[in-house]
Amino acid sequence: MSLTYIVNGKIILPDAAIEGRALAFDTESGKIVGLVDAVPAGADIIDAEGKLVAAGLVDIHIHGYLGEDTCDASVTGLRKMAYGVAKNGVTAFLPTTMTVAKEEIVAALNAVRSVKAESAVWDGAEILGVHAEGPFINPSKKGAQAEENILTPDADFIIENSDIIKSVTLAPEMDAGHKCIKALAQRSDVLVSMGHTDASFDEAVSAVRDGVRHATHLFNAMSALAHRNPGVVGAALSCEGVSVEIIADTFHINPGLYSLVERLKGDKTVLITDCTRAGGMPDGEYDLGGQPIFLKGIECRLADGTIAGSVLKLNEAVRNVLRHTDLSLSTVFNMASLNPARAIGMDGSIGSLEAGKDADIIIADENINIVRTIKKGRTIYVA
Repeated sequence: MSLTYIVNGKIILPDAAIEGRALAFDTESGKIVGLVDAVPAGADIIDAEGKLVAAGLVDIHIHGYLGEDTCDASVTGLRKMAYGVAKNGVTAFLPTTMTVAKEEIVAALNAVRSVKAESAVWDGAEILGVHAEGPFINPSKKGAQAEENILTPDADFIIENSDIIKSVTLAPEMDAGHKCIKALAQRSDVLVSMGHTDASFDEAVSAVRDGVRHATHLFNAMSALAHRNPGVVGAALSCEGVSVEIIADTFHINPGLYSLVERLKGDKTVLITDCTRAGGMPDGEYDLGGQPIFLKGIECRLADGTIAGSVLKLNEAVRNVLRHTDLSLSTVFNMASLNPARAIGMDGSIGSLEAGKDADIIIADENINIVRTIKKGRTIYVA
Protein backbone atom coordinates (compact mmCIF):
# COMPACT_ATOMS: atom_id res chain seq x y z
CA MET A 1 0.00 0.00 0.00
CA SER A 2 1.30 3.45 -0.95
CA LEU A 3 -0.82 6.16 0.60
CA THR A 4 -1.23 9.76 -0.48
CA TYR A 5 -3.13 12.27 1.66
CA ILE A 6 -5.07 15.29 0.46
CA VAL A 7 -4.85 17.88 3.21
CA ASN A 8 -6.25 21.37 3.88
CA GLY A 9 -9.35 20.85 1.78
CA LYS A 10 -13.09 21.01 2.19
CA ILE A 11 -13.97 17.39 1.49
CA ILE A 12 -17.35 16.89 -0.18
CA LEU A 13 -18.98 13.66 0.97
CA PRO A 14 -22.44 12.46 -0.15
CA ASP A 15 -24.09 14.03 2.88
CA ALA A 16 -21.63 16.57 4.30
CA ALA A 17 -18.70 18.89 3.64
CA ILE A 18 -15.85 18.08 6.03
CA GLU A 19 -12.92 20.29 7.05
CA GLY A 20 -10.00 19.58 9.33
CA ARG A 21 -9.41 16.01 8.16
CA ALA A 22 -7.40 14.47 5.32
CA LEU A 23 -8.51 12.15 2.53
CA ALA A 24 -6.28 9.11 2.10
CA PHE A 25 -6.01 7.05 -1.06
CA ASP A 26 -3.79 4.21 -2.21
CA THR A 27 -1.88 4.93 -5.41
CA GLU A 28 -1.12 1.22 -5.89
CA SER A 29 -4.68 -0.08 -5.81
CA GLY A 30 -6.18 3.20 -7.03
CA LYS A 31 -8.74 3.04 -4.21
CA ILE A 32 -9.92 5.45 -1.55
CA VAL A 33 -8.88 4.46 1.99
CA GLY A 34 -10.95 7.06 3.84
CA LEU A 35 -10.72 10.12 6.06
CA VAL A 36 -8.03 10.43 8.69
CA ASP A 37 -7.49 12.90 11.52
CA ALA A 38 -3.70 12.91 11.37
CA VAL A 39 -1.19 12.44 8.56
CA PRO A 40 1.97 10.44 9.31
CA ALA A 41 5.25 12.32 9.26
CA GLY A 42 6.94 12.17 5.87
CA ALA A 43 3.80 11.02 4.06
CA ASP A 44 3.06 11.96 0.48
CA ILE A 45 0.59 14.84 0.56
CA ILE A 46 -1.37 16.99 -1.84
CA ASP A 47 -2.18 20.38 -0.33
CA ALA A 48 -5.67 21.44 -1.41
CA GLU A 49 -4.96 24.96 -0.08
CA GLY A 50 -8.48 25.42 1.24
CA LYS A 51 -10.16 24.34 -1.99
CA LEU A 52 -12.98 21.84 -2.54
CA VAL A 53 -12.15 18.13 -2.73
CA ALA A 54 -14.88 16.12 -4.43
CA ALA A 55 -15.53 12.91 -6.30
CA GLY A 56 -14.68 12.89 -9.99
CA LEU A 57 -17.57 13.97 -12.18
CA VAL A 58 -19.48 11.45 -14.30
CA ASP A 59 -21.05 12.57 -17.60
CA ILE A 60 -23.55 10.02 -18.91
CA HIS A 61 -24.68 12.11 -21.90
CA ILE A 62 -21.98 13.75 -24.02
CA HIS A 63 -21.79 13.54 -27.81
CA GLY A 64 -18.51 15.31 -28.41
CA TYR A 65 -15.92 17.87 -27.43
CA LEU A 66 -13.00 19.80 -28.94
CA GLY A 67 -14.13 19.21 -32.50
CA GLU A 68 -14.66 15.46 -32.05
CA ASP A 69 -17.90 13.45 -32.01
CA THR A 70 -18.65 9.91 -30.86
CA CYS A 71 -20.36 9.15 -34.17
CA ASP A 72 -17.12 9.86 -36.04
CA ALA A 73 -16.09 6.38 -34.83
CA SER A 74 -12.57 7.71 -34.34
CA VAL A 75 -10.36 6.22 -31.66
CA THR A 76 -8.18 9.32 -31.83
CA GLY A 77 -11.27 11.47 -31.41
CA LEU A 78 -12.49 9.50 -28.39
CA ARG A 79 -9.10 9.86 -26.76
CA LYS A 80 -9.12 13.61 -27.42
CA MET A 81 -12.57 13.89 -25.85
CA ALA A 82 -11.47 11.88 -22.81
CA TYR A 83 -8.35 13.96 -22.24
CA GLY A 84 -10.31 17.17 -22.80
CA VAL A 85 -13.13 16.52 -20.36
CA ALA A 86 -10.64 15.44 -17.67
CA LYS A 87 -9.68 19.12 -17.48
CA ASN A 88 -13.32 19.80 -16.57
CA GLY A 89 -13.19 17.36 -13.66
CA VAL A 90 -14.78 14.44 -15.50
CA THR A 91 -13.21 11.11 -14.57
CA ALA A 92 -15.75 8.83 -16.30
CA PHE A 93 -18.23 9.27 -19.14
CA LEU A 94 -20.52 7.67 -21.66
CA PRO A 95 -19.70 8.76 -25.23
CA THR A 96 -23.13 9.29 -26.74
CA THR A 97 -24.33 8.37 -30.21
CA MET A 98 -27.37 9.86 -31.90
CA THR A 99 -29.81 9.18 -34.70
CA VAL A 100 -27.43 8.62 -37.59
CA ALA A 101 -27.44 5.72 -40.06
CA LYS A 102 -27.37 2.34 -38.31
CA GLU A 103 -24.02 1.40 -39.84
CA GLU A 104 -22.54 4.61 -38.38
CA ILE A 105 -23.88 3.69 -34.95
CA VAL A 106 -22.32 0.22 -35.26
CA ALA A 107 -18.98 1.78 -36.26
CA ALA A 108 -19.15 4.12 -33.26
CA LEU A 109 -19.93 1.24 -30.91
CA ASN A 110 -16.99 -0.70 -32.27
CA ALA A 111 -14.66 2.28 -31.87
CA VAL A 112 -15.68 2.76 -28.25
CA ARG A 113 -15.47 -0.98 -27.63
CA SER A 114 -11.90 -1.02 -28.93
CA VAL A 115 -10.64 1.60 -26.45
CA LYS A 116 -12.81 0.99 -23.39
CA ALA A 117 -10.22 -1.16 -21.58
CA GLU A 118 -7.39 1.19 -22.49
CA SER A 119 -9.34 4.17 -21.16
CA ALA A 120 -9.07 2.83 -17.61
CA VAL A 121 -5.33 3.60 -17.63
CA TRP A 122 -4.90 6.50 -20.05
CA ASP A 123 -4.48 10.10 -18.86
CA GLY A 124 -8.07 11.01 -19.59
CA ALA A 125 -11.57 10.26 -18.36
CA GLU A 126 -12.52 6.59 -18.35
CA ILE A 127 -15.08 5.35 -20.88
CA LEU A 128 -17.75 3.34 -19.06
CA GLY A 129 -19.75 2.43 -22.17
CA VAL A 130 -22.07 4.16 -24.62
CA HIS A 131 -25.30 6.06 -24.29
CA ALA A 132 -27.28 5.37 -27.48
CA GLU A 133 -29.55 8.40 -27.92
CA GLY A 134 -31.85 7.07 -30.60
CA PRO A 135 -32.39 6.05 -33.29
CA PHE A 136 -35.65 4.83 -31.72
CA ILE A 137 -37.32 8.21 -31.32
CA ASN A 138 -40.46 10.10 -32.38
CA PRO A 139 -40.04 12.21 -35.54
CA SER A 140 -42.26 14.92 -34.04
CA LYS A 141 -39.74 15.39 -31.21
CA LYS A 142 -36.58 14.67 -33.13
CA GLY A 143 -34.95 17.98 -32.23
CA ALA A 144 -31.58 18.12 -33.96
CA GLN A 145 -31.70 14.43 -34.97
CA ALA A 146 -32.11 13.43 -38.61
CA GLU A 147 -35.58 12.03 -39.33
CA GLU A 148 -34.45 9.77 -42.17
CA ASN A 149 -32.39 7.71 -39.72
CA ILE A 150 -35.14 7.05 -37.18
CA LEU A 151 -35.90 3.35 -36.69
CA THR A 152 -38.50 1.24 -34.89
CA PRO A 153 -37.27 0.22 -31.41
CA ASP A 154 -35.16 -2.94 -31.69
CA ALA A 155 -34.34 -4.73 -28.44
CA ASP A 156 -32.20 -7.36 -30.16
CA PHE A 157 -29.82 -4.72 -31.51
CA ILE A 158 -29.37 -3.16 -28.09
CA ILE A 159 -28.98 -6.50 -26.31
CA GLU A 160 -26.45 -7.73 -28.90
CA ASN A 161 -24.38 -4.67 -28.07
CA SER A 162 -25.11 -4.52 -24.35
CA ASP A 163 -21.45 -5.21 -23.60
CA ILE A 164 -20.84 -1.58 -24.58
CA ILE A 165 -24.26 0.11 -24.46
CA LYS A 166 -25.02 1.24 -20.90
CA SER A 167 -28.12 3.30 -21.69
CA VAL A 168 -30.52 3.89 -24.56
CA THR A 169 -32.92 6.74 -25.23
CA LEU A 170 -36.18 5.84 -26.97
CA ALA A 171 -39.72 7.13 -27.42
CA PRO A 172 -42.13 4.74 -25.63
CA GLU A 173 -45.01 5.52 -27.99
CA MET A 174 -42.95 4.25 -30.94
CA ASP A 175 -42.51 0.87 -29.21
CA ALA A 176 -45.69 -1.10 -29.92
CA GLY A 177 -46.80 -2.91 -26.79
CA HIS A 178 -43.54 -1.80 -25.20
CA LYS A 179 -41.96 -4.99 -26.53
CA CYS A 180 -38.52 -3.41 -26.70
CA ILE A 181 -38.75 -1.81 -23.26
CA LYS A 182 -39.91 -5.05 -21.67
CA ALA A 183 -37.22 -7.11 -23.40
CA LEU A 184 -34.47 -4.73 -22.30
CA ALA A 185 -35.76 -4.74 -18.72
CA GLN A 186 -35.93 -8.53 -18.63
CA ARG A 187 -32.84 -9.48 -20.64
CA SER A 188 -30.28 -6.75 -20.02
CA ASP A 189 -28.89 -4.24 -17.53
CA VAL A 190 -29.19 -1.40 -20.04
CA LEU A 191 -30.73 1.77 -18.59
CA VAL A 192 -33.85 2.54 -20.62
CA SER A 193 -34.56 6.26 -20.89
CA MET A 194 -37.51 8.06 -22.43
CA GLY A 195 -36.59 10.98 -24.61
CA HIS A 196 -37.34 12.66 -27.91
CA THR A 197 -40.88 11.56 -27.18
CA ASP A 198 -44.40 12.93 -27.53
CA ALA A 199 -45.95 10.30 -25.26
CA SER A 200 -48.92 11.21 -23.13
CA PHE A 201 -48.67 11.13 -19.35
CA ASP A 202 -50.48 7.78 -19.22
CA GLU A 203 -48.28 6.30 -21.94
CA ALA A 204 -45.13 7.43 -20.15
CA VAL A 205 -46.31 6.07 -16.80
CA SER A 206 -47.12 2.77 -18.50
CA ALA A 207 -43.62 2.71 -19.98
CA VAL A 208 -42.15 3.23 -16.52
CA ARG A 209 -44.12 0.22 -15.27
CA ASP A 210 -42.64 -1.78 -18.14
CA GLY A 211 -39.03 -0.83 -17.54
CA VAL A 212 -38.20 2.82 -18.29
CA ARG A 213 -36.02 4.16 -15.47
CA HIS A 214 -34.69 7.49 -16.76
CA ALA A 215 -35.66 10.62 -18.69
CA THR A 216 -33.29 12.17 -21.23
CA HIS A 217 -32.64 15.94 -20.90
CA LEU A 218 -35.82 16.68 -18.94
CA PHE A 219 -38.16 19.28 -20.50
CA ASN A 220 -36.30 19.22 -23.83
CA ALA A 221 -37.68 17.22 -26.78
CA MET A 222 -40.58 15.74 -24.80
CA SER A 223 -44.27 16.43 -24.21
CA ALA A 224 -44.55 19.30 -21.77
CA LEU A 225 -46.11 19.56 -18.32
CA ALA A 226 -49.63 20.98 -18.52
CA HIS A 227 -52.33 20.82 -15.89
CA ARG A 228 -54.66 18.57 -17.93
CA ASN A 229 -51.98 16.67 -19.83
CA PRO A 230 -48.89 16.35 -17.64
CA GLY A 231 -46.96 14.73 -20.49
CA VAL A 232 -43.62 12.96 -20.21
CA VAL A 233 -42.31 15.75 -17.98
CA GLY A 234 -45.11 15.12 -15.49
CA ALA A 235 -44.54 11.38 -15.58
CA ALA A 236 -40.79 11.72 -15.08
CA LEU A 237 -41.26 14.04 -12.14
CA SER A 238 -43.99 12.02 -10.46
CA CYS A 239 -42.72 8.46 -10.96
CA GLU A 240 -40.49 7.64 -8.01
CA GLY A 241 -38.20 5.21 -9.79
CA VAL A 242 -37.23 7.53 -12.66
CA SER A 243 -34.03 9.55 -12.68
CA VAL A 244 -33.92 12.72 -14.77
CA GLU A 245 -31.23 14.58 -16.70
CA ILE A 246 -30.74 18.33 -16.42
CA ILE A 247 -28.71 20.44 -18.86
CA ALA A 248 -27.81 23.23 -16.45
CA ASP A 249 -26.33 25.70 -18.93
CA THR A 250 -28.97 28.37 -18.03
CA PHE A 251 -30.24 28.13 -21.63
CA HIS A 252 -31.90 24.73 -22.01
CA ILE A 253 -33.85 25.14 -18.76
CA ASN A 254 -34.66 28.25 -16.77
CA PRO A 255 -32.39 28.17 -13.70
CA GLY A 256 -35.42 28.75 -11.50
CA LEU A 257 -36.36 25.12 -12.11
CA TYR A 258 -33.14 23.59 -10.80
CA SER A 259 -34.25 23.64 -7.17
CA LEU A 260 -37.77 22.51 -8.02
CA VAL A 261 -36.55 19.45 -9.89
CA GLU A 262 -34.12 18.53 -7.13
CA ARG A 263 -36.84 18.85 -4.48
CA LEU A 264 -39.06 16.49 -6.47
CA LYS A 265 -36.41 13.99 -7.62
CA GLY A 266 -33.74 14.19 -4.91
CA ASP A 267 -30.88 11.79 -5.59
CA LYS A 268 -32.37 10.93 -8.97
CA THR A 269 -31.42 14.35 -10.35
CA VAL A 270 -28.53 13.99 -12.81
CA LEU A 271 -26.49 16.78 -14.36
CA ILE A 272 -25.33 16.13 -17.92
CA THR A 273 -23.74 18.24 -20.65
CA ASP A 274 -25.29 16.94 -23.91
CA CYS A 275 -22.15 18.54 -25.32
CA THR A 276 -21.47 18.51 -29.07
CA ARG A 277 -18.21 18.67 -30.99
CA ALA A 278 -18.53 22.46 -30.74
CA GLY A 279 -17.75 22.23 -27.01
CA GLY A 280 -14.48 23.94 -26.14
CA MET A 281 -14.38 25.52 -29.61
CA PRO A 282 -14.87 29.11 -30.85
CA ASP A 283 -18.16 30.39 -32.23
CA GLY A 284 -18.85 29.18 -35.75
CA GLU A 285 -20.32 26.37 -37.85
CA TYR A 286 -19.92 22.71 -36.90
CA ASP A 287 -21.95 19.57 -37.58
CA LEU A 288 -24.08 17.22 -35.52
CA GLY A 289 -25.25 13.93 -36.98
CA GLY A 290 -24.50 15.19 -40.49
CA GLN A 291 -26.43 18.43 -40.03
CA PRO A 292 -24.80 21.86 -39.78
CA ILE A 293 -25.03 23.50 -36.36
CA PHE A 294 -24.14 27.04 -35.44
CA LEU A 295 -22.51 28.02 -32.17
CA LYS A 296 -22.94 31.49 -30.72
CA GLY A 297 -22.00 31.89 -27.08
CA ILE A 298 -23.66 29.11 -25.09
CA GLU A 299 -26.24 28.36 -27.80
CA CYS A 300 -25.97 25.62 -30.44
CA ARG A 301 -28.71 25.65 -33.09
CA LEU A 302 -29.61 24.22 -36.48
CA ALA A 303 -30.09 26.66 -39.34
CA ASP A 304 -33.84 26.76 -38.60
CA GLY A 305 -33.21 27.75 -34.98
CA THR A 306 -33.77 24.31 -33.44
CA ILE A 307 -31.64 23.84 -30.33
CA ALA A 308 -28.86 21.35 -31.10
CA GLY A 309 -27.12 20.10 -27.99
CA SER A 310 -24.84 22.27 -25.93
CA VAL A 311 -21.27 23.36 -25.30
CA LEU A 312 -21.61 22.92 -21.54
CA LYS A 313 -18.79 21.61 -19.36
CA LEU A 314 -19.87 19.48 -16.41
CA ASN A 315 -18.00 21.59 -13.86
CA GLU A 316 -19.85 24.62 -15.28
CA ALA A 317 -23.13 22.80 -14.70
CA VAL A 318 -22.18 22.34 -11.05
CA ARG A 319 -21.26 26.02 -10.82
CA ASN A 320 -24.54 27.12 -12.42
CA VAL A 321 -26.67 25.06 -10.04
CA LEU A 322 -24.74 26.34 -7.02
CA ARG A 323 -25.16 29.94 -8.19
CA HIS A 324 -28.87 29.67 -8.92
CA THR A 325 -30.00 27.62 -5.90
CA ASP A 326 -29.46 27.32 -2.18
CA LEU A 327 -28.69 23.61 -2.49
CA SER A 328 -25.76 22.30 -0.47
CA LEU A 329 -22.35 21.53 -1.94
CA SER A 330 -22.92 17.82 -1.29
CA THR A 331 -26.28 17.80 -3.04
CA VAL A 332 -25.01 19.59 -6.14
CA PHE A 333 -21.79 17.61 -6.49
CA ASN A 334 -23.83 14.40 -6.07
CA MET A 335 -25.90 15.50 -9.06
CA ALA A 336 -22.76 15.35 -11.21
CA SER A 337 -21.08 12.31 -9.67
CA LEU A 338 -22.93 9.90 -7.40
CA ASN A 339 -26.38 10.30 -8.98
CA PRO A 340 -25.27 9.59 -12.58
CA ALA A 341 -23.11 6.71 -11.35
CA ARG A 342 -26.16 5.27 -9.57
CA ALA A 343 -28.36 5.71 -12.66
CA ILE A 344 -26.10 3.43 -14.70
CA GLY A 345 -25.45 1.00 -11.85
CA MET A 346 -21.84 2.05 -11.23
CA ASP A 347 -22.19 3.67 -7.80
CA GLY A 348 -20.55 0.70 -6.11
CA SER A 349 -17.18 1.73 -7.53
CA ILE A 350 -17.36 5.42 -8.49
CA GLY A 351 -19.26 8.60 -7.75
CA SER A 352 -18.32 9.44 -4.16
CA LEU A 353 -15.36 9.71 -1.81
CA GLU A 354 -16.09 6.54 0.13
CA ALA A 355 -13.64 3.90 1.27
CA GLY A 356 -13.13 1.11 -1.24
CA LYS A 357 -14.27 3.11 -4.25
CA ASP A 358 -11.98 4.18 -7.07
CA ALA A 359 -9.82 7.16 -6.12
CA ASP A 360 -11.48 9.41 -8.70
CA ILE A 361 -11.02 12.82 -7.10
CA ILE A 362 -11.10 16.44 -8.15
CA ILE A 363 -9.85 19.60 -6.47
CA ALA A 364 -11.74 22.76 -7.45
CA ASP A 365 -11.75 26.39 -6.38
CA GLU A 366 -14.84 28.19 -5.09
CA ASN A 367 -15.91 28.92 -8.69
CA ILE A 368 -15.63 25.21 -9.53
CA ASN A 369 -12.62 25.75 -11.75
CA ILE A 370 -10.72 22.47 -11.74
CA VAL A 371 -7.17 22.63 -10.44
CA ARG A 372 -6.45 18.89 -10.24
CA THR A 373 -8.07 15.70 -11.54
CA ILE A 374 -7.12 12.32 -10.10
CA LYS A 375 -8.29 9.06 -11.66
CA LYS A 376 -7.80 5.74 -9.87
CA GLY A 377 -5.18 7.36 -7.68
CA ARG A 378 -3.19 8.92 -10.55
CA THR A 379 -3.13 12.65 -11.27
CA ILE A 380 -4.21 13.09 -14.87
CA TYR A 381 -4.59 16.87 -14.93
CA VAL A 382 -3.12 19.81 -13.03
CA ALA A 383 -4.09 23.37 -13.93
